[in-house]
Formats: sequence, C-alpha cells, structure tokens
Amino acid sequence: MKKLFYLTTALFFMMSCNQKPNSFLQNWDTPYGLPPFSEISESDYLPAIKEGIKQHSAEIQAIIDNADAPTFANTIEILDHSGELLAKVIGVMFNLSETNSSKTLNKIVEKALPLLSEHNDNIFMNPKLFEKVEQVYKNQASENLTTEQQRVLDLIYKKFIRNGIGLDAEKQTRLREINKNLSSLEQKFGNNLLAETNAFKLILEEKDLDGLPQSVREAAAAEAKSAKQDGKYLFGLQVPSYIPFMQYSERRDLREKMFRAYSSKGNNGNENDNKKIILEIMKLRIEKANMLGFATPADFILEETLAKTPQNVMNLLDKLMPASLQKAKEEVVEMQKIIDAENGGFKLEAWDWAFYAEKVRKAKYDLDEDQIKPYFQMENVREGVFACASKLYGVKFEKLNDVPIYYSEVETFKITDENGDLVGILYTDYYPRASKRGGAWMNNFRDQQVINGVDIRPIIVNVGNFTKPTPEKPSLLTIDEVETMFHEFGHAIHGLLSKCNYSTVSGTSVPRDFVEMLSQINENWAFEPEVLAMYAKHYQTGEIIPDSLVEKIKNTATFNQGFVMSELVAAAILDMNWHALTSIDGVDVEAFENQSVKNMGLIDEIIPRYRSTYFNHIFNSGYSAGYYSYLWSEMLDQDAFELFRQNGIFDPATAKSLKDNILSKGNSEDLMKQYVKFRGQEPSIEPMLKGRGLK
Repeated sequence: MKKLFYLTTALFFMMSCNQKPNSFLQNWDTPYGLPPFSEISESDYLPAIKEGIKQHSAEIQAIIDNADAPTFANTIEILDHSGELLAKVIGVMFNLSETNSSKTLNKIVEKALPLLSEHNDNIFMNPKLFEKVEQVYKNQASENLTTEQQRVLDLIYKKFIRNGIGLDAEKQTRLREINKNLSSLEQKFGNNLLAETNAFKLILEEKDLDGLPQSVREAAAAEAKSAKQDGKYLFGLQVPSYIPFMQYSERRDLREKMFRAYSSKGNNGNENDNKKIILEIMKLRIEKANMLGFATPADFILEETLAKTPQNVMNLLDKLMPASLQKAKEEVVEMQKIIDAENGGFKLEAWDWAFYAEKVRKAKYDLDEDQIKPYFQMENVREGVFACASKLYGVKFEKLNDVPIYYSEVETFKITDENGDLVGILYTDYYPRASKRGGAWMNNFRDQQVINGVDIRPIIVNVGNFTKPTPEKPSLLTIDEVETMFHEFGHAIHGLLSKCNYSTVSGTSVPRDFVEMLSQINENWAFEPEVLAMYAKHYQTGEIIPDSLVEKIKNTATFNQGFVMSELVAAAILDMNWHALTSIDGVDVEAFENQSVKNMGLIDEIIPRYRSTYFNHIFNSGYSAGYYSYLWSEMLDQDAFELFRQNGIFDPATAKSLKDNILSKGNSEDLMKQYVKFRGQEPSIEPMLKGRGLK
C-alpha cells in the first residue's frame, strides 16, 4: 500500500511537471512583446480569461476600497489602465477567431462571451464603483484636468449610464441577460455566415470557362487542386473568386447560380440560417434600448456619434439615394444597349451587372482590368502604401522575419519615426482561407497607452481577402483590392500614430462615423500619378505603369458609381430600418427587407450591398445602426482631402496638421473640434458628390 502511494505520488508529480504552463500567464519573452503564437494552446484561453477576470475584479475592488477621496488619478486612471491580463488574452483570441478559426476555437469563444459580458456588467453596474466615478465627475473642476483627462472622464461616466447603472436591481438583472444573449447570438450569426460562405463550391470543367481570363482560371485551378479536384476549376463565394467570375464569365446560367448562392447566404433554411437569429437579436436590442430610455436601438446607438440622431443620418441618405439611382438608371441603359446589340434577347438582371459593366468599361474607356493587374503585385502595392505614409508622416518600415506569426502567410513590420523610436508593429494578412471570415479590417493585438511613464506602442493587424498567388503568378490585385489595402492601412496608421495617455481614447477608439474618415482619406492617394509611380511596376519587367494606363484609371474614377452608391446607400437604409424598429411582432425577415427595398425605390437590377442574412457589419461586427458611417465619413474625407488638392498631395504642413490634429489624437478631444483645427471649417458634402460623379 505504501509503495502504491509513492508510485501514485510520483506519477502525479511527473504529470504536473510535464503539463505545459499557460502561455498567457507567463511573461512573453518575445521581440516587442508580440504574442508567442506557437506556444499558445487553445486550452489556454478559458483559464486565462477566468484568471484575467479575477485579477481585473481585484483591481476594481481596490479602487472601491481606497479610503482616500476619489480623484482622477486614484479612480479614473486606474480604471482605464486596469485589466492588462484580460486585454492580453482577448486581444489574441478575438483576432485569431476571425483570421484562423477552428471549430474548437469557435466553441471557446462561445463559452467566453457570456463570461466577458457578465464581467463587463459587473464593472459598469457596480454602484460602489460608480459612486467613486460620479464624485470625480462632479468635482472635476477642482482637479485642473487636461483636455484628454476630461474626455476620458466624460466617456467613462457616460459608459456607466449607458450600461444601466441607473436601473433598479430587477432591470439590471434583465439587462445582464440581454447582454449575454446578444453576445452569443451575434457570434452565432458570424459563425453561420462563415460556414455558409465555405459550403458553396462551384466545380467546373474547362468547357465552362468561356470569357474567364487566364489569371482567373489559374486561381480556380489552384483552388480545385487544394480541394483534391485536380484538373477541374473551383469557384466559391469569397470575393477574390466571386467577383472576377461575375465580371468575366460568359455563362449567364452560371453567373445566375453564383449570384443566387451569394445573395442567399444565411437564408437557406438549414442549420446556418440567420433569419431567426436576426429577429432574436433585434428583439433584444429593442428591449435594451427601451430599458435605457430610448425609443429605438438607432436612437440609443447614435447618441454618441457625430450624426447624433437617426433623422440626421436619414437626411444624408435621402440626399444621396435619388442622385445615385438616377446615375444607376443611366448605367442600365448603357448596358442594355450592349445586350441588344449582341442580340441577347433578355433584360439586364442583377447577375448580369458586373459582366456588362466590364464591357462598358472596355468600350467606353478602353480599360481592361487585366491590362492593369500586372502592375499591381501585392508586395509592390504594399510598398507603395508604406512609401506614401513615409512621405506624409516621416515613418519608416522594416520587415521582421524572426518574430512569432499566427499563420504562415502573415508578414510583420516594425514602424519607427524620424528619430528611430518605435511607432508600432504591423501584421499583414491578405489572402482568403476557410478559417478566415470574409472582408477586410484592421484590429489591435495591443492598444497604445502610457502607463507609469512608459509609452506602450500598439500591435496592429491589417487583414484582407485579396487575390491569392498561384504557382504561375504572384498575387496581382484588382483596382478595388488596391483601394482596400490603402483603406485598411488608413485605419492602421490611425492606430500607429496614436499619442494618447489612456486606452479609453487612444487610436481608433472613436465613433464609427469618424473612424472611417481616416481609412477613406488614405484611399485618395492610391491612384494619384505621383503615388502610382512609387509602386505600380510590372511584375515581370519592372516597368512603371505607363501614363496611358494611369489616364485610363483616372478617367474611370466615376465609372459605375451609380451602382456602387446605390447598393451602399441601400444597405445603410436597410440597417437604419432594422434599428428603427420598435417591435419585431409580425416581422418576417424577407418581407421586411423586400418592403424596405421597395420603399427606398431601389431598381430591380441592384440589391443592397449586404442583404440582412449576411449583413455581418450590423449583426456581428459593431456597425449596428452604423453602416451609414462609410458615407458620413466619406463626406469628411473628401472635404479633408480637398485641402491636400489645394496645397499639394504631399504638402508637409498639411500632412503635419492631419497628423497632429487628428491622427495622433484618437478620441482625446471633441472630434469636430479636431476636424476644424485641421480643415479650418466644418465639412461640406459638395466634394463627396463631385468625387462620386453625382454632381
């Protein structure tokens, strides 16, 4: 018996010694504090989240237990800087769940979300903590706070109010349930959408490829080979596969099949159907808004934006829709003429638009995108993005090879300023895969802030779903993909150049209808001749893109903008209609959407950019009642870039003003004041209308 005891003890000791320590609970001995991805196990997440919540809760309790009179320093500053371990874990978990997910990780996130929701509510529904915050808020005049500190205090105080601190115990309990359920439902919506996108596969023979350029065929052949369908061609619903097929395929029947698959994502009556989830989400959002004193979710959400009210948003959209539709109808006439001239014998349908728009582009502007793509090798475009930022803001980029990455295609860059000081670290992750959700975005692994006098620089990721390289060719980007890369880097530079003291306001922690201004203004440089000369080099010859092609790109700047704006405005109106609901009683998702489309006057040949069942922005990605922000921000970015047009696109004084007054400021002072300091005036809608060819 004694021998058995010793053997059991020894075995337990060996197992304990062999058990890998939780990576998140160790100091990361990595360059620049980057996450050691290869050392992180999926089993690390939940224990680390629970420990992070425990530590964060202790920090909150310490604020409450402090017997000294509440001040900004001993209450607000500590609250802002708290939760370091938790931020470390969720920074990795949420980034990887979107870029390199697995069934196991998805389940972990589903388990984590209710824990995180409950923890957030425990903080912002804590009456003793709020009592301290409220005392600081009421006594702020006596503290001589900086503008940034006043802003942080105001935002944190309002966060308590908007999280239900003023509700009675029964309503707070219900609000906690709502928050938990919403987080789970929204994650489920996104998981369903990813599954739907991955599920559709159109496998073709060579005889089915009429009209498709060689580059598109090569990419489809590579996808088929990866799916063990050698000798065939695979097309899917990921944008780099879907868009070129719709642009070039002469098989109208297959274009219709692709279109119907794309436009019915999440609406197929299967286990991934999102209709019921949408209604459950909206029911809870309406209840939450009402509980907090607002008539609709839109009223609640927009209170803290530049737009302020749903009516202000609709005023903008109502100005844009008629002009967009008029332009779109003119585009329909042009395409129908081509169909009739070819004796097509049919009326233009939604699945024909991209195909015949491409024909119009070739006929009207003599522009074939396949002529241009050889000048847009991904690596060269990225160098152009970096070179443009260097010229504007004085930053330098250095490729890092021996640092941790989370996927083999990811690349890492160190950014420094004119003095050689670290600005931040940037990951780029540009190609689609089954484990990555669709679209393009920027996110942080680590926020910028100053703690104990140390400026903690951000770790940022730019993600895309661009055209993949093939065995025959490198990644050659479309015009839209080039613009998207510049767009996402606009978000990145906003985060990288942040010079704030508090994470509450640092970097991109600004309302949606302001944050997109910084990404969209960066798009303006993409196709300027001076910028194209920096990066648009033929992938085989190294020849700089000829002036004739640059002129063609310039001439097509307003091409197809009736379609682009109509589908964008339609999606924004659909979003606002969902979030203007006061009840879901009797609401059928398809009927609601169809009525919305009819009311806005959208023509049959165009659908909203995102239909409800795959509108990830508003049902999973934080843009609820906020999709309009791209248009509101475009008004800002076009008005702002007008100053560069006047002074020179690389004018040092204008670039410095943008950097000092907006890019580095985050949300540390009133956003319209930031804008006016840079621009000298409030924004006008005229440059936007002109830029879109709508005026």
